[in-house]
Formats: sequence, C-alpha cells, structure tokens
Amino acid sequence: MPVQSVKPIPESKKHYKSISYETLCASWLLSAGWEVFMPMIDHGMKTDVLISDGNKFYRIQVKSVESYKEDVRVTSSWEHAEIDYVIYFSRLSNWGFICPPFKGSRKLNNREHLRFHQESRNFIKVFNNA
Repeated sequence: MPVQSVKPIPESKKHYKSISYETLCASWLLSAGWEVFMPMIDHGMKTDVLISDGNKFYRIQVKSVESYKEDVRVTSSWEHAEIDYVIYFSRLSNWGFICPPFKGSRKLNNREHLRFHQESRNFIKVFNNA
C-alpha cells in the first residue's frame, strides 16, 4: 500500500482540495452526458469548468465553504467575468448550492440558489432544473 512520505504545505493542501471539488463537479457532469472542459488557468475569466451540450457553452465557477450552516454569507469574486453558474460545496457537510452569478454578498441559502446533496444523481437532477 502506498504511503505519503511528504505532506503538502498548507497552501498546497488548500489548492488540492479546491481542485478536488472542480474535478468532482466535472465528473458528475461528464457522467450526465455533458461535454466538459477544464481551463488550464482560471484567474482572469473565473471559469473552473466549461460545459457544452453541443450547441451552447456554459461557464462554471466552483467554490467551497467551511461551514455546516447553509445560511453562511458568501461574497462574489467574479465581478468582471462572464460566468453562467457558481457551484458551492460545503467542506464540512454533505450539501451544496447551484447559484446564478451575483454581485456583492448574500446568504448561500438564498431563494434563488438551488440546494443539492453531494452525490451525482441528486446534483444532476438539481443542475438540470437550474
């Protein structure tokens, strides 16, 4: 059995965790039949995952929050980017939200946001209704 002999520094570990949510989201969308693309760098366009149905493309920003509470306040970080959806994952619980892009800050459980359980079938069911 492999054993990790060198532990990543905290900044790297945080980045790895963020990438894991982007990859999880991409795998769920792939399994549902979407064409999925992952940009090499997303700093300017704020696009973590790009999907297509064959005719149209959608830009997705993936975020995670360290909260058990669904009413946690989140702040936009995509002010100058054109994105179609923001998907939040809780790092401490088994829920997430699919949101339209918004300006400023708001509670994550805002009525415009769609809640999902962190599992493939429920996520896709909610995403298809977004």
